[in-house]
Amino acid sequence: MPRLAVYALIVCLLAVAAAVVSFVQGSWLVGVVWVLIVGLSSNMCWYYVKRAKVTG
Repeated sequence: MPRLAVYALIVCLLAVAAAVVSFVQGSWLVGVVWVLIVGLSSNMCWYYVKRAKVTG
């Protein structure tokens, strides 16, 4: 797995944890922002994995 994909996966997992904490504490707006960051970082992870497979 490429290094950038690993970094994006780590960011994704940390953002999931931050979103859960935000929702548990009742901060819905911040939680929604974290969920959007989760979506962005997971898409980046998939992009880097697919790009590495195509380029060989």
